[in-house]
Amino acid sequence: MSAVARSWNRLTLPGKVLFTAVPLLLALGIALAAAIAVLGGPIVNLASQYGGVIRFAVAATIIVLITIPTAFVIIYMEMKVIALMNLRIGPDRVGPFGSLMSVMHGLKVLMKEDFTPTGADSLVFTMAPVVVYGASIMTLLVIPFAPGLFGQDFNLGLLYFFAMGGLSVVGLLMAGWSSFNKYSLLGGLRSAAQMISYEIPLTLSVAGLMLLAGTMSVNQLVENQSGWFTSWYIFQQPLGFLIFFIAMTAEANRTPFDLTEADSEIVAGFATEYSGMRFGFFFFAEYVNVFIVSALTVALFFGGWNAPFPFPELSVPLDPGGLGIWLLIGIAVVPVIATLALALPFLLLRSSMPVWQAIVLGFVLFNLLAVGLVLAWAFVSFDWVAGLLWFLAKTYAFVFTFVWMRATLPRVRIDQLMGFAWKWLLPASLLNLFVTAGAILLVGGR
Repeated sequence: MSAVARSWNRLTLPGKVLFTAVPLLLALGIALAAAIAVLGGPIVNLASQYGGVIRFAVAATIIVLITIPTAFVIIYMEMKVIALMNLRIGPDRVGPFGSLMSVMHGLKVLMKEDFTPTGADSLVFTMAPVVVYGASIMTLLVIPFAPGLFGQDFNLGLLYFFAMGGLSVVGLLMAGWSSFNKYSLLGGLRSAAQMISYEIPLTLSVAGLMLLAGTMSVNQLVENQSGWFTSWYIFQQPLGFLIFFIAMTAEANRTPFDLTEADSEIVAGFATEYSGMRFGFFFFAEYVNVFIVSALTVALFFGGWNAPFPFPELSVPLDPGGLGIWLLIGIAVVPVIATLALALPFLLLRSSMPVWQAIVLGFVLFNLLAVGLVLAWAFVSFDWVAGLLWFLAKTYAFVFTFVWMRATLPRVRIDQLMGFAWKWLLPASLLNLFVTAGAILLVGGR
């Protein structure tokens, strides 16, 4: 055995990772710098000619990429919040406070056998989860996260949203029919009946809002709600919001309207025969839908990215380029000094703690402090950062509400579900539409 091989075998696992990752990252950095130096000019010229197409491609890629971490966060939130509501601890083993447990769920789904049952239509069986997940992703395209931070601003954004969201029922029907299972077929038929029934009051619930705003652009609807929170549409359309929230809960198949996969009645409904990553697509699509429903509710009725009241104009002047050599010195020296300073209290309070552990804790605290300071600076200096933080705070408040409903409310019967849509929500949505139209005529007449 050579000396290099013996030295490699003596290294610990972190040492092997370090000696592998550092040369690899260095090589990638050099290759990236060379590519930018050689191809920088043609790329800039191409971007100037096809800027709209490139922006759309980048936006679509980012939307696809953010769905997986969003689903992981909501899965962990659901496990932890429901556990605390039931006076249990919940996930507490994998990662800090069990925060990586949802990632382990995702890896578990990837490692499961991807099985196709005998008698199933394999092509339709495979395409069904893709259709459901694709419909969820495509609706995110018109959600405005912050000023200028959206995939595409259509004049008919709401119409596009409801059209793309309605495609999910096609995927659920495909899954139920192709599985060659009576429970799956029942789940698929339930999903079709439920979504078709609740689509009507859902669409009518925002018709009054469109009459008030005069547009179907979601971005424009958010801009109309700027200023004080009293300009939010929730105060102008309280009945419309109530109908919208109930109907969107049914559209997202969330408790108490999760009849399409009712475990106590039809095993798992449309997902009974699915396993592996194909089940994972259904699993992730459900939690992405929770985020989408919450985001659209915030955008339409709760001001979107707008703060509840106008903040005074603040700006922290910071020009890193003007610091020159001091910027490099600060990047090299400040982290070391701050890490040692933050590690010192751990060494003084716990003399038995090894020095390396105190340094690691100091480094983690320094990074948390640095990230907090950067976020605070960006919050007061950039409108889109402040808007994004406000939007996410409101959205996850509604995500928490959906989790709370799952921990609290019992599942309704299928006849109660259908009767409520046709006997109560549909007349209420028509009443809201007529009252809104009458109020606009009266005010306009004066």
